[in-house]
Amino acid sequence: MTDDDVITVYHPILPMPPIPPSPSAYLRLEGITKRFGNFTANDSIDLTVQTGSIHALLGENGAGKTTLMNILSGLYQPDAGQIYLDGQPVAIASPGIAIRYGIGMIHQHFMLVPQLTVAENIVLGTGSALRLNLRQKAQHIAAMSAAYGLTVDPFARVGDLPVGTQQRVEILKALYRQARLLILDEPTAVLTPPEVKTFFAVLRQLAAKNHTIIFISHKLEEVLSLCDTVTVLRRGQVVATTSTEGATRQDLARLMVGREVLFQLDRPMVSTPTEQATGQSVVLDVQNLHVQDDRQLAALKGVSFQLQAGEILGVAGVDGNGQRELADAIAGLRTPTAGSITLHGTDITAWPVPQRVQQLKVGYIPEDRQKMGLVMRFSIARNLILKAFARFPFCRRWLLQRSAINANATAAIQTFDIRATSGNLRVSQLSGGNQQKVVLARELAGEPALIIAMQPTRGLDVGATEYVQTALLAERARGAAILYISTELEEVMAMSDRIAVIYEGQFLDVLDRPSATVEAVGLLMAGDHQQAQR
Repeated sequence: MTDDDVITVYHPILPMPPIPPSPSAYLRLEGITKRFGNFTANDSIDLTVQTGSIHALLGENGAGKTTLMNILSGLYQPDAGQIYLDGQPVAIASPGIAIRYGIGMIHQHFMLVPQLTVAENIVLGTGSALRLNLRQKAQHIAAMSAAYGLTVDPFARVGDLPVGTQQRVEILKALYRQARLLILDEPTAVLTPPEVKTFFAVLRQLAAKNHTIIFISHKLEEVLSLCDTVTVLRRGQVVATTSTEGATRQDLARLMVGREVLFQLDRPMVSTPTEQATGQSVVLDVQNLHVQDDRQLAALKGVSFQLQAGEILGVAGVDGNGQRELADAIAGLRTPTAGSITLHGTDITAWPVPQRVQQLKVGYIPEDRQKMGLVMRFSIARNLILKAFARFPFCRRWLLQRSAINANATAAIQTFDIRATSGNLRVSQLSGGNQQKVVLARELAGEPALIIAMQPTRGLDVGATEYVQTALLAERARGAAILYISTELEEVMAMSDRIAVIYEGQFLDVLDRPSATVEAVGLLMAGDHQQAQR
């Protein structure tokens, strides 16, 4: 097949001409197909990426984006099709070969060694010298991280770092290897708006120097502002490849999910001013909370707030400023060094996790669904009863009741639209969006009075994000108090009744939603309290 034979699919929803193949294409994929048993993840995919361009790859969770990029980075081998780099056919048999071809991929689920330091992770596999001057390498990495606005301590152990900082390490690792083709999977999830602008400037500079960038993101506004071209996948096939010029979020969302997507969700008033004035509706009361991180350093430094029934308090901030420790302390996974946590008037600061699970109606959606929210080798049915397996009807006379467990799974699959054939399917076989729905189904069971939602839409497509947010708003309407923690500023502002901005373990300010602006909250997230007040 020649360049002239490559067909770009045009979808009538998007009124823009397709991008034709060009002889200046750095990357060209022809007929790439990948199957896992009877499931076809990539179905004869054609993709052309121009040299020096920033090319977006969009699609729902499970659409085949990650599989396609894993083929390009040597983790998977295609069952059919051919990869061309600079017009030459290549076989990418391993990640090492991909690196030698100048292909660097930053995965959504990180490829880091938690026991090693940042510097050790970045230089791992880059040289064969018998003597490694690690301190010199660390100085170079520190300078590079500062230049790209991705500050990180090169001597910190990766396993001690929050998720957002680990993502920065992945970005630096690819840049350190001077990748000519850079694949970025959700790279801005942990950056403030000013940092996003700086990072985009870096990407544009790389593109201007003929680096080729594939940008995978669920943030459609970022795709439209940064990328030159977008390819949309749905169910393993290319739906459209087109210019971003003139496109809208609604256009791209329809292509991704095949239906209209709501970007503005209905948020009716729930609690009355009288209830809030008298304090009768206070569900959670946190006072002067101090919590240490995994390295026994101060992560929270005197945080105080109240959360009402039927209210969403959003917590905005760059990842790594104490959000994880705040959520864990309220859920009982960390013991505060000072302060108090009161739920419905009862001091639960020292309560252990089993007591909280058995006696309190608290739902906790953790930031990492795979490491903290699910047991990946367990079935959907078993994951759904992790917090209730010892209680009736799932347990009787110390024996698990299979019929009740399976019936519960069937009901949850239907209620939460989990795309699975049965509850016996392992959660590891589900897409990220469906894994999150399993977590949601378990944590919202029993109508919890308090819901701690930590990064509830991280890595989810627009359809799954809409579903999660709609479910949480329904809980709010029921009267649940929700602590909504996210690094996605626009998401926090859209979902919250009040917005607390956290910086270096402290709440710099708590703003009413009508008075909060993206600019002011963004400055607070960066620690600039004086500029935010102007």
